Amino acid sequence: MKFCPNCATPLVTRFLHGHDRPACPSCGFVHYAGPKLAVGVMVTMDGKLLLSRRAIDPGKGLWSFPSGYVDLGEAPTTAAIREVKEETGLDIALRGLVGVYASAQRPVVLVVYGADVVGGTLSGSDEVEEIGLFEPQDPPALAFEHDQQIIADWLSWKQDGITVGGLTP
Repeated sequence: MKFCPNCATPLVTRFLHGHDRPACPSCGFVHYAGPKLAVGVMVTMDGKLLLSRRAIDPGKGLWSFPSGYVDLGEAPTTAAIREVKEETGLDIALRGLVGVYASAQRPVVLVVYGADVVGGTLSGSDEVEEIGLFEPQDPPALAFEHDQQIIADWLSWKQDGITVGGLTP
């Protein structure tokens, strides 16, 4: 952000609340950059985990679960259902929240759900090179540093039968 959204004055950098932040010298507006919100979905078919080989960066050529950014004004659950449909052609029923993941190295907060397939036809998209079903304990080369932890958390979530928001694994 280069200009104030309130008065269009060029922003300057000020040290505020322990960080350098873009601020407006005219009206006092301070831009607090927040993380992007993304969703991921652990989908099972025939007892196996559905993963896709990414056709785009980051992680091009490696495997991950269906995921993507939440659009402005969109509920995370709606985004999760949309992303699975866009990337795999499948319709899903969300079963619960597996976890929320963030790190200081990435400007993204990832909300991960567990889901079952309820319809649709398996097909790829321009973001996906290939779709495969894998034993959760033996996944292919994964795209992101947190993917292995998410799989482990998902396996615990499924085993424990956790109920979140009326959804069950």
